[in-house]
Amino acid sequence: LNDNETPQGRIIPIDRSKGFDPVAFIGSGWSIEEQDERSLSLTEIDLNKVRFETMLKDGETRVGGEEKLKRLKARGNIRLDAKVFQTLWENKNLIPESWKEKINGNIRFIYFDGTVLRSPDGDRCVLFLFWSDGEWYWSFSWLVNGWSANYPSVVLASS
Repeated sequence: LNDNETPQGRIIPIDRSKGFDPVAFIGSGWSIEEQDERSLSLTEIDLNKVRFETMLKDGETRVGGEEKLKRLKARGNIRLDAKVFQTLWENKNLIPESWKEKINGNIRFIYFDGTVLRSPDGDRCVLFLFWSDGEWYWSFSWLVNGWSANYPSVVLASS
């Protein structure tokens, strides 16, 4: 076992001494609109306890981003925030191999809804990671978009 592994799982430290800075990470004009305060209090994440949630109801193939966010909040899970995203982005070796798996043959886009950003144009967005062509990429998606089963959010059960 390496320093970040326990018999129970893979623990990754989250350095909270400096918060996520959307201007430094994405560019001028970006700001943080809202955050899941419970996620912001986490100084480590056990990746074996992370769950993927699509928030699709029976019979649905898509859900709007704002509706998905509303359902995530109602369920009460801890929505992982942009600092967790940034930690994984800057330490890609920590991202579990299973996160590369496709969903129904489609690329899995992994959303970090614990931080909602506001773009320079005023749009509400969330960050995501995805595996394609042998490497990790990141981007953001507008909450006005429709999201399907291969657009899960990463959450932890609330403790």
